[in-house]
Amino acid sequence: MKSLLLLFSALLVVSAKAQEDLPRRDTAEIRARAGLPNLLRKARAADGRELRVAYLGGSITAAAGWRVKSLEGLKTRFSGVKWSEIHAAIGGTGSDLGVFRVGQDVLAHRPDLLFVEFAVNDGGADPAQIQRAMEGIVRQTWAADPETDIIFVYTVSEPFLTDLKAGKCSRSATAMEEVADHYGIPSMHFGVEVQKRLDAGTLLFKGEAPAKDAKPDPGAPMLFSTDGVHPLVETGHVLYAETVSRGFDAFETAPAAAAAVPHIPGKPLRSDHWAAAKLVPLSEGMLGGDWQKLDGGEKGDDLAKRFAKFLPQMWRTSAPGAGLSLRFKGEVVGFFDVVGPDGGQLRVKLDDGEEKTVPRFDAYCTYHRLSKFQAGSGLAGDAVHTVTVTLDEAGPDKRSVLFEKNRPDFDKNPDKYAPKVWNVGSVMLIGEVVE
Repeated sequence: MKSLLLLFSALLVVSAKAQEDLPRRDTAEIRARAGLPNLLRKARAADGRELRVAYLGGSITAAAGWRVKSLEGLKTRFSGVKWSEIHAAIGGTGSDLGVFRVGQDVLAHRPDLLFVEFAVNDGGADPAQIQRAMEGIVRQTWAADPETDIIFVYTVSEPFLTDLKAGKCSRSATAMEEVADHYGIPSMHFGVEVQKRLDAGTLLFKGEAPAKDAKPDPGAPMLFSTDGVHPLVETGHVLYAETVSRGFDAFETAPAAAAAVPHIPGKPLRSDHWAAAKLVPLSEGMLGGDWQKLDGGEKGDDLAKRFAKFLPQMWRTSAPGAGLSLRFKGEVVGFFDVVGPDGGQLRVKLDDGEEKTVPRFDAYCTYHRLSKFQAGSGLAGDAVHTVTVTLDEAGPDKRSVLFEKNRPDFDKNPDKYAPKVWNVGSVMLIGEVVE
């Protein structure tokens, strides 16, 4: 996980010229907007009902930090109801995957409140793409249950500090704020308190962790993180959770709603939003060649078990020439899969376009992690398209692809890297499969 953060920190500095033109929004720790009328009405009833809180985000949310602490805070604040968690955070992923999996990983569990956290992992994304995805998450959520309240939260990383010091949101948070404005969604900027402490000299954003046997220095500034991205659970995550608490202080000043307040989306912010995004399980009819469906049960395949929560089914092929073919009518197609040391290389062809190679291995692949890739986007939605994906006989030169610091692992464990496979679970689709 520590190495994964570097991948997405690097993405933050990648920007196209079009992305640089978005005027930054001013920061505000809490913007209540339309508030949380439904959650507060249910929580104040103190009638012992269960309220479910979903957390959709990346590794900052996946950590046992602000997510865990904020839920504990709700349990203390509203002790007359039963609180449960829907943990839907996946490290290293952004809203462009979150919008496809929100139905499966969040809405199927019927949340009363949804926190959405993608500002850091969306840091290098085009603002238009961020808005397509975030708006898609909002509209899917309210189509499933108009009484589900939503909060956008904005975490920070080292590349955001220049904007933050100037009192401005990052590009990604700015794009998200426009969606929040349009739909009246409350937002919390976790970086405001961080910047206050930086200005006061009481916080060090990035530094080396003290030795375990080191005597604490009460006069030293708080160490926020060791990597410039992920807060330490005992410091940075505490600040984040305290921001959530102050947010609820603000939300509770609103008059109590006497009845349900359904969220009616109305006219979209963007006509090209991704509200139709979904995951489609692979079927045997899509597959060609030698494939194995992995058992994710208790006594099944270790990799399938590890990722079964988010990939309920997983297929694997190690046979060159094996692949899948899918006909669909729609705008976007991609695949939700796993990359790792055994990852191979794919040949991907969409309609009559040029075949492209897509490696399922990268410089960080000393371990397995959930991943995805798009095979086509911005397609003619009223046309039928065909995408074919084939496992290539050739594979990436893994040692040269790995970062230099990871190459000793390759040298020590060559058998770990020898296979060339594809582990895949779902199709990411905006459209419909055509049989």
